[in-house]
Amino acid sequence: MPQPQMPAMTNWRFEADFEGIGWLTIDTPNSPVNTLSRLAIDELGAALQRVEDLVASGELIGLVIQSGKDSGFIAGADVSEFDSMSDPAVLPEALKRTHAAMDRIEKMKAPVIAAIHGFCLGGGLELALACHYRIAVNDDKTRVGFPEVNLGIFPGFGGTGRSIRQAGPVPAMQAMLTGRMIKAGAARGMGLVDKLVRHRDMLHWEARKAVLQKRSSTPAPLIERIMAWGPIRSRVVEKMRAETSRKARKEHYPAPHALIDLFERHGDNWRTMVDAEAGSFVPLMASDTARNLRRVFFLSESLKKQGLRGKEKPEFKRVHVIGAGVMGGDIAAWCAYRGMAVTLQDLDMARIQPALDRAKSLFKKRLKGRTEVASALARLEADPAGNGIARADVIIEAVVENLEIKQKIFTDVETKAKPDAIIASNTSSIELERIASALKDPSRLIGLHFFNPVASLPLVEVIRSGFNVERDVAMGASFALAIGKSPVLVKSAPGFLVNRVLMPYMLGAVERVERGESPELIDAAAVAFGMPMGPIELMDTVGLDVGQSVAHELKHSVPEDSRFARLVREKKLGRKTGEGFYKWADGKAQKGEAPAHADLSGLGRELVKPLIDTTELVVSEGIVASPDLADIGVILGTGFAPFLGGPMNARKEGKA
Repeated sequence: MPQPQMPAMTNWRFEADFEGIGWLTIDTPNSPVNTLSRLAIDELGAALQRVEDLVASGELIGLVIQSGKDSGFIAGADVSEFDSMSDPAVLPEALKRTHAAMDRIEKMKAPVIAAIHGFCLGGGLELALACHYRIAVNDDKTRVGFPEVNLGIFPGFGGTGRSIRQAGPVPAMQAMLTGRMIKAGAARGMGLVDKLVRHRDMLHWEARKAVLQKRSSTPAPLIERIMAWGPIRSRVVEKMRAETSRKARKEHYPAPHALIDLFERHGDNWRTMVDAEAGSFVPLMASDTARNLRRVFFLSESLKKQGLRGKEKPEFKRVHVIGAGVMGGDIAAWCAYRGMAVTLQDLDMARIQPALDRAKSLFKKRLKGRTEVASALARLEADPAGNGIARADVIIEAVVENLEIKQKIFTDVETKAKPDAIIASNTSSIELERIASALKDPSRLIGLHFFNPVASLPLVEVIRSGFNVERDVAMGASFALAIGKSPVLVKSAPGFLVNRVLMPYMLGAVERVERGESPELIDAAAVAFGMPMGPIELMDTVGLDVGQSVAHELKHSVPEDSRFARLVREKKLGRKTGEGFYKWADGKAQKGEAPAHADLSGLGRELVKPLIDTTELVVSEGIVASPDLADIGVILGTGFAPFLGGPMNARKEGKA
């Protein structure tokens, strides 16, 4: 049939088939993912106005909105526009136009179907929820969710009310408050998706059937909706506030608290909640927290550019890990989880088996179905004899922080490894040059410093010694990216970046405890400042023996008559032994009440000052290439208050 004329569009393509079904395809130019920029929203509004005319004239019987990219549907709004959009003089009108486009979809006199594969996040999910029916591919690449809270805001394109309409108040609010990624099956169970298909090539035909059958989505059942009624909503709100406050202080992260306030006022009427969104959304967008979280987002994204790309991009299939302790075993498990064949070496099976048991627990938690778990376990092989060294693309040593032991290992590895294999140490504090000096070719050794717990913490410090060239560390960064980690390139120096800045902070807090100050008060003050965990609890979590070893390596004194040294001698090493500065039970520190303090956050600033001072020193010494890299490295490696944008940024803004 002749193609209906559409306004000129940059982000969208439109075609109509012989059955009168319109296919509106988003394909953001010069981008690997689709995003909803202001231009894309304006073009969508104009296209929908034309579709309305075609429906009214009988030329179209329905519309399918789909993606032209392999990466997925729509990854959300265009974050690069957020700084300019945060202007209160600009944002309300932009939101008004976006809401008008979503309402236009919802009020269309013909069925509008969302065909989803891959990522459907933020504004992309809000657009899909405005459609009458949603179909998604049921594979591991499909993820839906509202990550806005990670940028200091909440859904602002109508997603608050529409998600409550479809999923019910409690599941929808949990999704928005946590920002979690939701798999296709779970999204179907929640009501965010109506139909699942097995393969992407089935989307077209299922969407066609949905149009022809005039399918429409069913709202959440009554038993879900009553949670937003009257006194029940008050109890739900109270519980939400308590849970949210434990994870995110209102003065640090106002967005989730503002969302709960919005739900408290309007949660019993999804349409009213949609209409009231902008009143809370606009001030959040302009907040310091949102601005700094956007900074963290862009810094995180920049790390993805540090590896080799294009034709130079390497492929990693086999990994060999030497050392099956907590760190080495968990590195091996993570690589197997990410799809690589892994051999794990230690002195005997008695040392390797606990690592295999932990790996099985990880796979059961992260993977769906017995087949996937079994496949991951099959990829992880015990290798006491070290036979995997000769076949490995990457060899990682993760044994105790002992220079002689590490040198002996690498002297052996060098004779067996493939010429192009990456040879890396997971050393946490020893200068790389000292380890590499035992090799015939010291330029082969780089550092890949992971952080515990490996499965949760994204940072890998990729360490460059004086023997390395740029390509050596670029290969290391490529490997970190291949296993889903965030690489920060640092020069070899005692403690590198993260341990170098952490140790003065932790030891300063320990010295206060030695002088009789309350560990509970010190930890509470650090958390009040914005740290995820206090320094005394952190020392217990890391392990007092590890802390003492790193302190010695960094030339910090630990007096023999100190409580710290005595606890190490008595093997009271913290969480792993059940007692350190605190006693531990079921993985939690058993703390008493913190004494009252007039200025808790002020005390927190005092505690964190050595960390910030040392970060400045590390930058001045060229250990990291820029203040920006220092900020993102310290945030990812220590949990330093993301709402402050990093230690260097916090000092620049006078907030630390």
